[in-house]
Amino acid sequence: MRILLFCLLTLATARAEEPGFKSLFNGRDLTGWAGDTKGYVAENGTIICRPGGNLYTARDYGNFIFRFEFKLTPGGNNGIGIRWPGQGDAAYKGMELQVLDDTSPKYKDLHAYQFHGSIYGIVAARRGHLKPVGEWNSEEISAIGPHIKVTLNGVVITDANLDEIRQLPEPLMHSLARHPGLHNKTGRIGFLGHGDVVSFRNIRVKEVTTEKITKPGENRRLP
Repeated sequence: MRILLFCLLTLATARAEEPGFKSLFNGRDLTGWAGDTKGYVAENGTIICRPGGNLYTARDYGNFIFRFEFKLTPGGNNGIGIRWPGQGDAAYKGMELQVLDDTSPKYKDLHAYQFHGSIYGIVAARRGHLKPVGEWNSEEISAIGPHIKVTLNGVVITDANLDEIRQLPEPLMHSLARHPGLHNKTGRIGFLGHGDVVSFRNIRVKEVTTEKITKPGENRRLP
C-alpha cells in the first residue's frame, strides 16, 4: 500500500511540474502512431525500435516542446524527425535531430553535424552529455518558430535560429538547398530508425500557440 501511494504521489508531482503536456504513448500499444508499426513494439511502458524504420505521430505539430527519455544500445542510431510533411525523407523534407551513441568507435570519423542532438546536416550539437550506453537519457526538443533547441540531461546542446543559418562549405554542413524542410511551419514528429535497437519512454508534448521572442544573439551556431 505504501509503495502504491508513493508511486501515485510521484506521478502526481511529475504531472504538476509539466502543465500543458500530453502523453503521446499510452504505454500499452502504438495507438496514435503511424508508419512502421511492425518495426517498433510497445513493451513494458516503452516503445522499442526492434529495429524499424520510421514511426511518426498520426497528426501534425507546429510550435511545441517535445520531451522523452531514450536508451541506446552500443553503436545505436535513431533520430527524431520534426515538422515532417508526411512524405519524402524526413531528414530533408522536415528536420532530423540525431539520436546516436556517438561514443562508439565506429562513429569516430563522423562530421560534427552527425553527432547526437545535431540538426542533421546543418547544426552541430555540443558533445559529452550522453549517459553511458544502457542508461536512460532525458531529452527536450523545443521547436518555436525558427528557434530549435535541444536539451540533453539538463544541458542545452543545440540552440539555433534557422532564420540566421548561413551557408558554410562542405563538409562543415550540407547545402541548404538539400534541406527544404528546415522552414516548415508544421508536420509530424517521429522516430527515425537506422537499423539499431533503441528504446523510448515518457513521451509527451506541449503545443505552444504563440512564438516566443528571443533576444538578439541569443540563438547561435554551436561549436
